[in-house]
Amino acid sequence: MLSPLQAQERCHALIERAVRAGAEAGDAVYLGDSSESVSVRLGALEDVERSESEHIGLRVFVGGASASIGSTDLGDAALDELASRAVAMARAAPADKFAGLAPEELLLRSAPPELDLIDPAEPDPQALRRIAEEAEDAARAVSGVTNSEGGSASAGRGVVALATSHGFSGGYGATSHGRSASVLAGSGSAMQRDYAWRSARHAADLLSPAAIGLEAGERAVARVNPGRVKSGTYTVVFDPRVGGSLIGHLLGAISGASIARRASFLLDKDGAQIFDSSITITDDPLRPRGPRSRPFDGEGLPTSPRALVEAGRLTGWLMDAAAARQLGAAPTGHASRGGSGAPHVSAGNLVMQPGSVSRESLLADIPDGIYVTELIGMGVNGVTGDYSRGASGFRISGGVIAGPIAEFTVAGNLIDMFARLVAADDLEIYRGIDVPTLRIDGLSVAGD
Repeated sequence: MLSPLQAQERCHALIERAVRAGAEAGDAVYLGDSSESVSVRLGALEDVERSESEHIGLRVFVGGASASIGSTDLGDAALDELASRAVAMARAAPADKFAGLAPEELLLRSAPPELDLIDPAEPDPQALRRIAEEAEDAARAVSGVTNSEGGSASAGRGVVALATSHGFSGGYGATSHGRSASVLAGSGSAMQRDYAWRSARHAADLLSPAAIGLEAGERAVARVNPGRVKSGTYTVVFDPRVGGSLIGHLLGAISGASIARRASFLLDKDGAQIFDSSITITDDPLRPRGPRSRPFDGEGLPTSPRALVEAGRLTGWLMDAAAARQLGAAPTGHASRGGSGAPHVSAGNLVMQPGSVSRESLLADIPDGIYVTELIGMGVNGVTGDYSRGASGFRISGGVIAGPIAEFTVAGNLIDMFARLVAADDLEIYRGIDVPTLRIDGLSVAGD
């Protein structure tokens, strides 16, 4: 794997080849990573895996048209072929008046901010095995756990670099560490599975393996012998583990590409009050050690913190350069690049700020409700906002969590759901999209 500086040089070399082949403009992105993981099951070593990959992607513009191509071969001959093939593809592609590099005057020109994304510690396979064993042992020690799907630990390192024909060059490295455990509780048809995990840029920011295992074991035991729920209208409370998916639907709806296609349930809602005034959702791609932190976006623009929702009010769209041109606006620094293809919109570290009531108070006045801990399927219509997903979790009875339930569906419309959403104060930040416990009144539940 190349260093960030070497990767930038390789991207520049590819762009120079493309220009010589006839490209009018272009950009190149390098993505490299290496990772190692160890998994154990029932106390025995089950798998040791190491992977390494490198990919370079090229996007070129010729006569108003563009083409993208990628390769895992970074040799000189391969880059020569990549450049000539990309230009030939662009010459055969239809023109797109919105395609193009980001505006030159908006590119990041200063030194990128230091985000502390690299952990110098590199655990060896034996250390990873000990972590995995400790997590699984703690999970299996929970009374009621009857079997295990294993414990695992991983460590990885990656490099991202981007260069453009109009003057941008940048690169950075990042590390990752992960720990998880997954176990089963009960027996026969009543058996239930659950898990716990954590990942972070620095190993020091993780929960201990024992704490992760304990969480996995307790979650699995709590789910044993689930009942069914009668169909009806209920107050539904979303555990933070699944509540972040609601913010994922918001992101899709405020993507500039969705707005330009007029394919969003939030079309014409720019600046509108879509949540209660107590709700603020922030995006911070510059948070030190953040799982989604990055100093520049996929088009070379600087990234910066902003509120996506401020006091319940939508603050605007997230746009790459193409969507911004379609909408007559400026790109927002939210472009993301893969190894090939055009940029797409993604956000940084998203946080729904905590509310003012405790989780217990949020539940206290619910005589008969549902607490969702798992969501299944993807029954969400991004155009209309209609929402319907399979779920499992627990009954809420007399304001407290009661017995487990499964095999039911939660349905509503995201516009109405956002308007009725209430947040507790129990925010924990570690996922990339983080929310506290969320309550939404008046959702349709289909069960028995």
